[in-house]
Amino acid sequence: MSHADTKSSANGSAQHNPPMGPNGKTTAAAPKLSDEENVELASMHQNDAETSPEEDIMQLARLGDIQSMEKLFESGKFDASYCDHEGITPLHWAAINNQYGMCQFLLKEGADVNKKGGESVATPAMWAAQRCHYYTVNLLLQHGADPLVTDVQGYNILHLATFEGNIFLLVLLLHQGINVDVPDSHGHTALMWAAYKGFPTCVDLFLRWGADVHATDETGFTALHWALVKGSQGCMQKLLEYGADRFAETSTGKTPAITAEEMKTERIWHRALKECGYDEDGKSRNLEFPGSAWLMKDKRKFMTKFFFLWPFFILWVMIILASHMVVYAGIPLALFAGYSLQWVAQQVMDYAPSDMRHMHKTPWLAGIFAATLFWVGVNWVTTILPWTFSSYPISNLAFGIAYTLCGYFYFCTMVYEPGFVPKLGGLTQQKEMIDELLSLWKFDDQNFCVPCMVRMPLRSKHCKRCNRCVAKHDHHCPWVYNCVGINNHRHFFLYLVSLEIGVFILVRLAIGYFEIVSTSAPDECNILAPGLCKVVNADPYTLVLTIWATLQLTWVTMLMFVQLIQISRAMTTWENMRGAHHGHGHGSKASEAITSALTTGTTSRAGAQIGNTGLGPDPALPPTHAPGHHHPHHKAGCFAQWKKILGVDTFVDTAKEAYGGKNRPRAARNPFSNGCIGNCKDFWCDPAPVFGKRENGTAMLRGQVVDYTAMYETPRLMSATRRRGGDGAGAYEAVGNDDSV
Repeated sequence: MSHADTKSSANGSAQHNPPMGPNGKTTAAAPKLSDEENVELASMHQNDAETSPEEDIMQLARLGDIQSMEKLFESGKFDASYCDHEGITPLHWAAINNQYGMCQFLLKEGADVNKKGGESVATPAMWAAQRCHYYTVNLLLQHGADPLVTDVQGYNILHLATFEGNIFLLVLLLHQGINVDVPDSHGHTALMWAAYKGFPTCVDLFLRWGADVHATDETGFTALHWALVKGSQGCMQKLLEYGADRFAETSTGKTPAITAEEMKTERIWHRALKECGYDEDGKSRNLEFPGSAWLMKDKRKFMTKFFFLWPFFILWVMIILASHMVVYAGIPLALFAGYSLQWVAQQVMDYAPSDMRHMHKTPWLAGIFAATLFWVGVNWVTTILPWTFSSYPISNLAFGIAYTLCGYFYFCTMVYEPGFVPKLGGLTQQKEMIDELLSLWKFDDQNFCVPCMVRMPLRSKHCKRCNRCVAKHDHHCPWVYNCVGINNHRHFFLYLVSLEIGVFILVRLAIGYFEIVSTSAPDECNILAPGLCKVVNADPYTLVLTIWATLQLTWVTMLMFVQLIQISRAMTTWENMRGAHHGHGHGSKASEAITSALTTGTTSRAGAQIGNTGLGPDPALPPTHAPGHHHPHHKAGCFAQWKKILGVDTFVDTAKEAYGGKNRPRAARNPFSNGCIGNCKDFWCDPAPVFGKRENGTAMLRGQVVDYTAMYETPRLMSATRRRGGDGAGAYEAVGNDDSV
């Protein structure tokens, strides 16, 4: 049998290609439920006249016709314990077709939840797991389904769920107490299957759950070997990050390198090694220079400091070169020096931790801004202030205040926690929370965060770079190397305001400074007019630095405009990017590029909704598909493409929306909005201190102090709950004023 993986069909019916041993032969039988094209679903579309009573009961179970099933049971011909010659029961049919109500009825009527049937000799829970119907699986588990029972091929429900890669079903099963390292009949663990199938998120889940990365199957293959068979770089990197043995040998002496060579996945293997800080031979790569052993004791700390401080040197070198040489030589030489020094940083990046292998994942951009702020401050204190204080005392005082405030709020935005959603204390609390979400029909990617294992409050988002869920998430800003969330959003906006004001005052002071110092400067230069030559010759360093500082007005002004609009509308950048209105319509499709060059460093557009009304679907109607929705992607025109490239599409879209906001349909408005004045009052009149930390997650909403780390209902639903006088499952309660900071 070849090593090529046979893809599973959408309904889970195709055979799962089994792992193969080092000799290239199959080492485990392919898990299957039937040879039929539809898993255990033979064609049942015969005419009613030709349908036997036996086929009737299975058809009714498959269709979920509870009333007809009741009549059939009342006739006395059948009961819930009925099974055909293969051991298949009506509960099997109901489970595999996600007929939640029918499953409830059959279980109530005494159906055997652990009855095995079909070619695979599997239970109803296994059938449901093959289709990723985790609400139905949970129902069966609650009624005594044994998660450790195996089918004819030695697979338990955890193995079968891993074949499909549904992360929510796996989380549910792991919280049932199943040993994550339980092997199948050939010694393959769920981690090995996830690596072989190429599911990095599942591999990450199992590893965080404590799966043994060094476990081997009966042929000596580790999970890393199986990842190499599949050729999944994401799986390889996860396994290497958790300490997988890069030189582990199978029973026939095959190392991962040999396996990669045989499977033609060498290029991917080498790329994964490089991303994790190893050379092509699997040996660690370390910087070697005098004192490197001491500096690299904490590699992450060293790299963070390096990428933050290196731009200070780069910016100084570039300004010196551009200002102290003739323009036609200075500017090209400055650009070349900047490129060369950045190239040095990129070489150092090869030795950084795996999650710092890209510039936007390091403090690089934060270092560029901090360097600008630092050198402007030094130049003002040493040059501009002494020359202009007597002539422009008020302007200098105002600049000093703006500069200080800018530096302070920048520091606060960078250092303060953005508002992380607290993690739960243990597995018991996690299971209780998962059970609650299942009962509310909210166990999905909009309400549950798999990496954090927490219920996601409204307006929160999991940040991959911070690896935490952030309450009232605005965006991740590489310019401050931190997320902007409920705790530091006001600090971030005040940082922008003070920066904008400071730059305008700096320009005014620079003009006055050059008016004073240029009077005695020579008026001869190569290209410029005599008047401009006197300015350039007077102090080229200050001139170039001021021009560079003034360029910051471009992104700051656009970002301030967008932030002002969003504050007045009680929206966050994330909600604006995703076009979310919390279940009240689709609204406008604003783009994701607010941060293209300004905040998040990306120009991709996302069109999915993140709305959540706080209401689950009808409990009698379980979800008919696994979480995750596919959204159509429309081709954008040339103008739209250039807007994204330049990073101004959100600015343009927000401006259009602000202009035509009055024409928006009422149903599409943000349920958190309390009118422009009310929204601004909530943001600016928040009792949390401006100069200092706020209590985690607390903020004003409609005049009340609330906790955004535990808010699961929209204001409309909160009000309705209070009017009814009921508690409501997962109901939100405002935090008292006396508890707030």
